[in-house]
Amino acid sequence: CRCCSQGRRHGSILYSILRSQQSAAPPAPRGCPCGARRRVALRSPQLAGKAASAVLVKTLRFVQNVPCFQELPPEEQLLLVRSCWAPLLLLGLAQERVQLETVESAEPSMLQRILTARQRGERGQRGEQTPPRAPAPAPAPAPGRPQHPPSAGEIQAIKGFLAKCWSLDISTKEYAYLKGTVLFNPDLPGLQSTQYIEGLQREAQQALNEHVRLIHRGDEARFAKLNVVLSLLRSINANVIAELFFRPIIGAVNMDDMLLEMLCAKL
Repeated sequence: CRCCSQGRRHGSILYSILRSQQSAAPPAPRGCPCGARRRVALRSPQLAGKAASAVLVKTLRFVQNVPCFQELPPEEQLLLVRSCWAPLLLLGLAQERVQLETVESAEPSMLQRILTARQRGERGQRGEQTPPRAPAPAPAPAPGRPQHPPSAGEIQAIKGFLAKCWSLDISTKEYAYLKGTVLFNPDLPGLQSTQYIEGLQREAQQALNEHVRLIHRGDEARFAKLNVVLSLLRSINANVIAELFFRPIIGAVNMDDMLLEMLCAKL
């Protein structure tokens, strides 16, 4: 592929420096760096979308039943949910142990594109005309939503997060405290109850720490491991979650509108 062919240019100073560093290190498995940019899709997008939708409903029901959340003004409730629905959903998917099976998207290679363009050019020179195809109706793009399926690297980040949660065998209470830490984010612009929300987040972290000390007395590093789970969440884009789970079943519906409707409804 194109990115691999660039490595054959041995004359640069940067190449020499990298080469000298690599010679001192054990050889790493060779692979194409563009692999992380390959496009992948869910093997059963409808089933996965329905499972994610059910988890989202269950997650929002959990949020609505938190007494401290109910005391916040409605506009701040919506602001918090809009900012954290994706990490809360991922925690819910991990808790429900939803498996993700993916397949690579069928995209034409560069060689296939060149050959196709050449064939079209030859037909044009011979005066042949390709019968016109009716354009497929495409849904209108939602604001702030990317127009491409998630890449292999983005999917791998989600799978890695789920695998990390499952390896820790996180309990129901630990999931609840993690969700509380994610939900009550005092750093969001536009919040008026910043100190109150910051206190709620601190309480969630303290409760998680006390629970870990009580239940996992022999594992002093467990609290730190659970916080690594939170750090992994920060690297996953909410737009990727929307593209992966919800675009196949709801199309270009704006997630903010859907969250507002779900919050106003009695789940």
